[in-house]
Amino acid sequence: MHTTSIVIAGSLAQKPGRGGHTWVFLQYILGFKKLGWDVLFLDRLEPAMCIDETGARVPIERSWNLHYFLDVMRAFGLSDHYALLYDEGAATFGLSRPDVLERVKTSAALINVMGFLKDEEILATAPRRVFLDIDPGFGQMWQALGQHETFRGHDAHVTIAENIGKRDCPIPTCGLSWITTKQPVVIDEWPIASALGKPETPITSVGSWRGAFGPVAYQGTTYGLRAHEFRRFAALPALTGSRFEVALDIHPADAKDASLLSDHGWRLVTPRRAAGDPWRYRSYIRGSAAEVMIAKGMYVQTRSGWFSDRSICYLASGRPVLAQDTGLCDALPTGEGLLTFTTVEEAAEATRAIGRDYMRHARAARRLAEDYFDSSKVLSSLIQKLDL
Repeated sequence: MHTTSIVIAGSLAQKPGRGGHTWVFLQYILGFKKLGWDVLFLDRLEPAMCIDETGARVPIERSWNLHYFLDVMRAFGLSDHYALLYDEGAATFGLSRPDVLERVKTSAALINVMGFLKDEEILATAPRRVFLDIDPGFGQMWQALGQHETFRGHDAHVTIAENIGKRDCPIPTCGLSWITTKQPVVIDEWPIASALGKPETPITSVGSWRGAFGPVAYQGTTYGLRAHEFRRFAALPALTGSRFEVALDIHPADAKDASLLSDHGWRLVTPRRAAGDPWRYRSYIRGSAAEVMIAKGMYVQTRSGWFSDRSICYLASGRPVLAQDTGLCDALPTGEGLLTFTTVEEAAEATRAIGRDYMRHARAARRLAEDYFDSSKVLSSLIQKLDL
């Protein structure tokens, strides 16, 4: 049977108030819709995860999780395109469980972002189960170490680690045939930002200091987190005299690191203020001069070719990106709009290079987004690779 329906499963409701995380899923949902696909987004939530905006436990009906999720669905025209599975799927918001099963059964595939969906009945109904890896290295090493069967139960495996399987990329393939892809950005949702009005407009970024996973020891090497990399570049504002600002999710226990950054000239703002929903996140990026992308040690040390879903939003907005090198040169042109670095001195020189000819780099940034990350191109290519 010919079908134009596709299912995407991912974790949005568990992370209310994280605009950047929300956009990860919106790029796929809206991108597939733009190509004419009938998209169903599946999410799940458990009672213990339901909180209000202060972090206190509340029933789901009064939870920030549910209200944030529904606000996003409504605002982006997705009211008929979602189901939120609650309490191990015993209840749903949006489509009913029977409707979900029917939609999944008649779809071309279920794309399971990081294997988030665990509902065995729904997974068994899908004609094809695709694992989408957006946090490469961790799952592969866990599986190779026998710690977790990350990829079990899927028919195809897609990763944004574009260098996986290459000689200088130590991420194990786990015997799987990986399909590589870039991440999409829906260009229409990210128009070119207006010219900068103030010379003191900062170079910015949004991110977590540590993230959800700990370091991984694999074959004699410990693969680290963003915290371990960021410390190496703490002196960047002082070296350049430029204004740097980061909306950083950093735990109070890491106060020493926060002081290290502040002492070297980084301005720290709360992620909630800069990126508390998809609209604030978009405004924050468009109001920046450029992005400084400092990656997790896992991505850097493995030369994975990883590139941030956040950075493609900067590029689309016409904002240049200073990116720590993760093996990017094998997958993307660099030097205009996207400048890479491996040391703090190289990062400082890249900062100065952007300042010397800002508009050239801004125009090049937008061209990179259009040429390499436009959702219509990226997802059309992925559809072909998956033979959907």
